[in-house]
Amino acid sequence: MALVGGGSPPRPGEISLAHGGVLFLDELPEFARAALEALREPLETGQITISRAARQATFPARFQLVAAMNPCPCGWLGAQVAGRACRCTPDQVARYQGRLSGPLLDRIDLQVAMAAVDPAELLAATAGETSAVVADRVARARARQLARQGCSNALLGTAQLDTVCSLDDGASGLLQHASAAWAGPAARCTAC
Repeated sequence: MALVGGGSPPRPGEISLAHGGVLFLDELPEFARAALEALREPLETGQITISRAARQATFPARFQLVAAMNPCPCGWLGAQVAGRACRCTPDQVARYQGRLSGPLLDRIDLQVAMAAVDPAELLAATAGETSAVVADRVARARARQLARQGCSNALLGTAQLDTVCSLDDGASGLLQHASAAWAGPAARCTAC
């Protein structure tokens, strides 16, 4: 209820409160399956409808979802850190990662796997860009989107994408090759 909203009369949850901003969910697989599946509607439509016996309410819910999870229950799968090794069985890892459904993962456009880094390596790293530099780059990219099509890329429909982001033959071939090589979890599932 806290994530989706509810009550009588229906009240918005964190999904609607994040409208126009960022919703950050840490330890994503630890959320109840029903709560995770409830994210599918707002990620697709930008709104959430809450139905109760007496009333139905629709709230705005266009947000940027940022989520984090460990690669396994103990958190050390694939870590290259001295003294840290994964103690999970392959079945435990599969169950943990399987808590996220294919349809939900299909709505997450960017997925990045990051291995744990040795603390000494982190301390030796050079300084990155400042927040001001990144914010300026984001503002310029958004301004280009608004000038080109009158809305942000996230609000483009399928037909608009074909017009605004048409691909040349080389880019289309690369996309087809990448799609075949990196097919989603449902395409790789041997149990289905």
